[in-house]
Amino acid sequence: MTGTAQHHRSLIGRATIGDQLRRHARTQPNKTAFISYRSDGTRLVTTYGELDAHANRFANVLLDLGVRHGDRVASMARNSVDVVIAYYGTLKIGAAFTGINVMYRSAEVRHQLEHAEPTVVVADVEFADTVADVKPESTTLITFGAHYEELTAQTPSSDPEVDMDENDVAMVIYTSGTEAAPKGVMIPHRNFLISTAPAWSWGLRTGPEDTWLFVMPFHTIAGLGSMTTLTLMGATLVLPATVDPALSLQIIADEKISVIAQTPTFYMALARDSTFGSTAVGQVRRCLTYGGQVSPHTIESWASAAPGAIWGTYWGQSELSQLGSVGWFSTLDDIPGGDASWIGKPVTHLEIKVVDAEGNNAEIGELVCRTPSVMLGYFKDEERTAEVFRGGWVHTGDMVRVDADGNLFFYDRMKDMIKTGGMNVSSQEVERAIHAHPEVLRAAVVGVPDPYWSEAVTAFVIARKGCTPDPQAIIEHCRIELATYKAPKSVHIVEALPVDAQGKILKRNLRTMATTAEEPV
Repeated sequence: MTGTAQHHRSLIGRATIGDQLRRHARTQPNKTAFISYRSDGTRLVTTYGELDAHANRFANVLLDLGVRHGDRVASMARNSVDVVIAYYGTLKIGAAFTGINVMYRSAEVRHQLEHAEPTVVVADVEFADTVADVKPESTTLITFGAHYEELTAQTPSSDPEVDMDENDVAMVIYTSGTEAAPKGVMIPHRNFLISTAPAWSWGLRTGPEDTWLFVMPFHTIAGLGSMTTLTLMGATLVLPATVDPALSLQIIADEKISVIAQTPTFYMALARDSTFGSTAVGQVRRCLTYGGQVSPHTIESWASAAPGAIWGTYWGQSELSQLGSVGWFSTLDDIPGGDASWIGKPVTHLEIKVVDAEGNNAEIGELVCRTPSVMLGYFKDEERTAEVFRGGWVHTGDMVRVDADGNLFFYDRMKDMIKTGGMNVSSQEVERAIHAHPEVLRAAVVGVPDPYWSEAVTAFVIARKGCTPDPQAIIEHCRIELATYKAPKSVHIVEALPVDAQGKILKRNLRTMATTAEEPV
């Protein structure tokens, strides 16, 4: 049988992410897939038919450049439809896609490229020199813009003929590297098609009628994974050029955004902007948040501006192909027990246990999971793969509490637990107590090395507008709300908290700030 005949036969029942894009192009070619805003304000609309054709052209370019089934293609670029095209083009030839954090410096970029060994790297013009300086000699660099357009202009838009299946790796997501060297999480096509996308539909109530404001960076599982799920469903994604609050609010109003998913920092920033109100966000129906707790003040602000919106709190990990648990609330009164650490209940495809250090079932302990969407493993790292898979469960490294009804409450990352005076303290529990102070907008808590306490509970606080909270008053407030040993030993009043590209607070940076500061402010 010829190769072409074999390929056609394999398409009869094949299930890959790229196949679904081809189906969208045939069944809803004129449906808007992306609305992209460029830095100059230009608005670009891309339909599913156009997206598929562009992805096919890029796939054929990759084949011409020698990229083959099982290879990797990397991207260092800000969110744009060009990145989506490169992603789908990569997947259509059975290669895997990996994104590089645009905040990385040369040494970090070199490390990821040396580890991932991509055959091709695509990059924005602003990052091209950095990539060119550190990439392996054998790696081809494609720069978005004129170079990219020249390569794809004369390339056919027909589907590439490549034998592949759902067990092939679709993406390699590099973790943040807060504990050690970043790990490359290998995720196959299968996970999204049989597990992650269905869980989004059931758990996050998503579908083709949604219009999303999409600001999650494509180098993360939140960004690349969510984009994958939403395009599999045929939704519309709006990509702003920046995450500037005023610009984001204008786009939310103009594009009639119905769903937003971002970290608490983003919602707080929008609520603080002078243009925030019902005119901008009144049509938003779902506000999804992850990676931290939304402060009560932020929830109150959004309730006034978008009274029809509901909040979805969710938890997930790259190792689980993103989604793990979800819960919905309109006001804080809807949260079980009024506990703001609530992360909902497991989605339908997830089995969980909460275990103590000896592996026994516990009310508070490490969350361990089993699911069809579990990663294949860490790329080129069998030792750490075996460690996280020990005992037949995925060990998440997250401490949670589980109640009799199966609700999960996020306690802390195991690495963020503070050991002070022989006692364990959850940084998030202290943060919740500080958030209840009327003059506090946002707080973050870390443990700082201390000769007496081992680690001293240390808080960083952003004040609400017009307030000048007294650090000692915040400490006294915590002593009323919590056991005395949990209260901060010092409080730093700051203008902003260090965050990563997603808006997650960088606690390792706070520890450095605390140890180098002359004295608490």
